[in-house]
Amino acid sequence: MSRVGKKPIPLPAGVKIAVGEDLRVEGPKGKLTVPIPHGVRIEKNDNTLEIKRDSDQYAALHGLTRALTANAVTGVSAGFTREMDIVGIGYRAEVKGNVVVFTLGYSHPIEFVLPQGVDCKIEKNTHLVLSGIDKQMLGQVAANIRCLRPPEPYKQKGIRYTGEVLRKKVGKTGAGGK
Repeated sequence: MSRVGKKPIPLPAGVKIAVGEDLRVEGPKGKLTVPIPHGVRIEKNDNTLEIKRDSDQYAALHGLTRALTANAVTGVSAGFTREMDIVGIGYRAEVKGNVVVFTLGYSHPIEFVLPQGVDCKIEKNTHLVLSGIDKQMLGQVAANIRCLRPPEPYKQKGIRYTGEVLRKKVGKTGAGGK
């Protein structure tokens, strides 16, 4: 039994739903579409959406469709944010239009082009706040930015998610014996 799929999705004020081949969600922040797989149907009751399935063989798609629909409704009404920190001496970032320019200790600055629908604000040159309505795209952009300079295990320098817990390794001691 899918516990995720059974849970109804509340519709906030200002969110419009159109069910057809796929689900179109429109709200104050923008529009998103969610694919509806075969064997799963969406029913609208008052101010809630319920996801139903035809048989138990569609249980996995049932929960997946419900989760994607809930993320779309939340995205167009409230939006999503992802915060990241840049740690290291001389490491910083700045926004120029839809391009973020990173200085991460390499011989050259790195220009990262933000896709349509993702915005970036930078506070104190080292704290990034990414925001957007599509949760999947926002997470992928954050992962791509983190890959530019992942935190290394000895000095913890690099780009990390805010609140990310890192395991620190002990460096060599230099005791050496003869």
